[in-house]
Amino acid sequence: MDAEDILGYLADPKVNCFKDEKLTTLDAAQKEALKKSKDDSKIAVVLKDGQKVIGELFCEFNEPDTYFIGWHFNPNYEGKGYATESASAMIHDLFTTQKARRLSAYIEDDNYPSQNLAEKLGMRREGLFLEFISFVTVDGQPKYENTYQYALLKKEWLKQHAKTQS
Repeated sequence: MDAEDILGYLADPKVNCFKDEKLTTLDAAQKEALKKSKDDSKIAVVLKDGQKVIGELFCEFNEPDTYFIGWHFNPNYEGKGYATESASAMIHDLFTTQKARRLSAYIEDDNYPSQNLAEKLGMRREGLFLEFISFVTVDGQPKYENTYQYALLKKEWLKQHAKTQS
């Protein structure tokens, strides 16, 4: 079941940074599901009934008290609040349980859904890296992505939470 679900969002990744994870067969998806299940930096996002994987979150320990975070979702489930709810829970855990001080995310300049999600999560845009990285080639030449860096400090997150609690 998980393999079919993973194939649902990795058969045709919308964002270039996930192109190297592209899957074309159920067999490849089964291998990827097993690999992801053993990777503590990946968190499956599953509907409440536990029957469908609709995406994944990732968080990688970057430096002391700093994590790099990101997400990847099945486009059929966009706009329903699942990404916001699950990424908010991950951020809460990173700041409260894992004792993170800073979170950062890199998002391509044409990936508006992820930019909107980062902003909903309270992250601020810190800068734009021009021709930052290439994930694909066009006519044999690398296509470089312009990439925003978003970040959130624990003290900013705590301040935002204090406002929502009042």
